[in-house]
Amino acid sequence: MPTEPTSRPVSRWKLSLFALVVGVGLVFMVVTGIRAREDNDSKLKEWTDDQAVPTVAVIAPDAKVLSNTLDLPGRLEAYYRAPIFARVSGYLKSWSADIGAQVKAGQVIAEIEAPDLDQQLLQARADLTSQQASAALSEATLNRRKTLIASNFVSMQEIDERTADLNNKKAAVKSGEANVERLEVLAGYKKITAPFDGVVTARDTDVGALINAGGGSTPMFVISDIKKLRVYVNVPQNYVPAVKIGAKAKITVPEYPNRTFTATVEASAQAVDVSSGTTRMQLGLDNSGGELMPGGYASVKLNLDRGTVPLHVPASAVIFDQSGLRVATVGPDDKVKFKAVTIARDLGRNIELGSGLTAEDRVIVAPPDGLSDGDQVRIAGPKKDAKPEKVSEAQAPKG
Repeated sequence: MPTEPTSRPVSRWKLSLFALVVGVGLVFMVVTGIRAREDNDSKLKEWTDDQAVPTVAVIAPDAKVLSNTLDLPGRLEAYYRAPIFARVSGYLKSWSADIGAQVKAGQVIAEIEAPDLDQQLLQARADLTSQQASAALSEATLNRRKTLIASNFVSMQEIDERTADLNNKKAAVKSGEANVERLEVLAGYKKITAPFDGVVTARDTDVGALINAGGGSTPMFVISDIKKLRVYVNVPQNYVPAVKIGAKAKITVPEYPNRTFTATVEASAQAVDVSSGTTRMQLGLDNSGGELMPGGYASVKLNLDRGTVPLHVPASAVIFDQSGLRVATVGPDDKVKFKAVTIARDLGRNIELGSGLTAEDRVIVAPPDGLSDGDQVRIAGPKKDAKPEKVSEAQAPKG
């Protein structure tokens, strides 16, 4: 029988070499996996830390004038306005000027019938006549007595008494004349006249109405001179220094929506109303055409004369919380710093600041929630007017 070939046994050193190669490979794989995991953990930590730093957009406060005017509500009033009250009591006999009537100075617009006053005047005149007659008699008697002094028929004592009596009679005559003149002046007030050229803007009486001297609180007529109007406007205290006497203002009224009228600042109350924190100012407005009506509402646009240009920031940059009004800024080290500010005017999208910031501050446009003083932030985009810090340089490649 043929013999079968026998297999040569694998040598030991080959098996040892193979086991060594496999072991080295396994060790290399383990070491490589561990290093890869460490690198991934390091990159994840670095990414997590990088994401924890918020990215914010910053701007510098705008120093240009967004609005050099101040819009305020105002009230039109007649430049001259006279409520007409009765000076004598009686009944209204007639009137000749209704509301809207143009009147001239001295024109009779109503007449009062005052029988009591007429009787008083008649009595006063009669009393004056009696007093004048008594004085004339006393003077004649004195003159006769003086002619008898030389014959010693009368004494000097009687002459002195007659002289004193005459003086008393003359004083009574003067008193009676004054009383008559007073009543005549009062009788003249039975005719109600216009004090100046103007328009009758109110009439609160009629024929037969009982008229009391003084009239109480309701005038018989109101006459207004509307050729020139006064415009009254209440200016907030912080804007009063910027509104100069002689400054021009634009006036608009509801009845003429497409027209503007020019007024001039004439006077300031020079005092602040404690209830509103405003100062009342008066403007003069020409109304020779009679288009505007006293008592009407007006929108007043005042020109402001400021010594400095105010700073403006977006409305989204202002934070109001338990700490008050604040703005978040970014310092040179890219850390947050909150600054307290005051608002001068709310212009809608922009806020005009009264104090708290400088033109060099970097203001965060929209501060994220939870931002605190000292927090590190990343500036989005190129940073204007700021020296780059190391933190910023390190973060720039990642941005």
